[in-house]
Amino acid sequence: MEGLDRAAREVLLAPTLDADGREVIPRRRVPYDTLVVAVGGVCNDFGTPGVKEHCMFLDTHAQAERVQRRIFNACLRAQMQGEGRERIDVAIIGAGATGVELAAELHKVTRELVAYGLDRIDPERDLTISLIEAGPRVLPALPERLSKATLKELQRLGIRVYTGEQVTEVDEGAVRTATGRVIPAAIKVWSAGVKAPDFLKDLDGLETTRGNQLVVDASLRTTRDGNVYALGDCASCVPEGGDKPAPPRAQAAYQEAMTLAKSLRRRLRDQPSVPFVYKDYGSLVSLSYSSVGSLMGNLLGSVMIEGRIARLTYQSLYKKHQLALHGLTWVALNTLINLLRLRTEPRLKLH
Repeated sequence: MEGLDRAAREVLLAPTLDADGREVIPRRRVPYDTLVVAVGGVCNDFGTPGVKEHCMFLDTHAQAERVQRRIFNACLRAQMQGEGRERIDVAIIGAGATGVELAAELHKVTRELVAYGLDRIDPERDLTISLIEAGPRVLPALPERLSKATLKELQRLGIRVYTGEQVTEVDEGAVRTATGRVIPAAIKVWSAGVKAPDFLKDLDGLETTRGNQLVVDASLRTTRDGNVYALGDCASCVPEGGDKPAPPRAQAAYQEAMTLAKSLRRRLRDQPSVPFVYKDYGSLVSLSYSSVGSLMGNLLGSVMIEGRIARLTYQSLYKKHQLALHGLTWVALNTLINLLRLRTEPRLKLH
């Protein structure tokens, strides 16, 4: 999607290109009666100098694979250089759930590489992982006790955590902060902040926020067009009975989708929409070796969980998302296939 013609009720789609940039499918228009915009969000670099040129992002599968290749190639280079090899310095900007989970996963992956013959690399000596956060603590959007438990685990892993450090510039070899700190890093991943895609800004006159999000009412309908709805990270919605927009989290998008599904069925019967009410069920963060989280409910209140119980809960939540998309039969078969694959496939993706 690259635009909208509300008068004609048509979605404007960009051309589809192949790997060489040649046009496969030309620009086209798709008519609609009711439109739901659910294009998600992208990382917000806040206009910080050097971020677009020197940082990698995790908005798409292709970007994630680029990060994987860059780190793996750096390890291969270090393996072949032998003594006197360059250090592998990785900086992750943004200590939200994405940044924290990535830091822990990198710690695990680099240590498992030894099992594949990269035995000249000493992760304790040759690798540095730095996690940089502008706020006063990691996981700033989550409860403080969850943040403290996560910080303790990150420090145990040897990950360098810098809080209260706002990044002001990124160059080819370092990250610079407002306090004057210079953090060396040849590999830099930006995971700070979320905004909606730029094409949503001023989308044929629809109201948007500074972060390009479409402003919607409690029924998830855009404020200036009753035929256009939006949900997830690309929407700014103040829930029924709330005083601030729902957070850009998976559970908020899931609840919005379930609410909107009911409203669309009622719309077809000329009945009023169902208002969106957000319920915080807690948070879970995977730290590769373990997990931490908090569960919230009417019976138990807020309960903090760690270790194997948290990891099992994290995996169960993933299965719940799969069930919503594919159904019980597909999930059961896929789980069985994955258990069988554990005996034949490598633990790491090496290509």
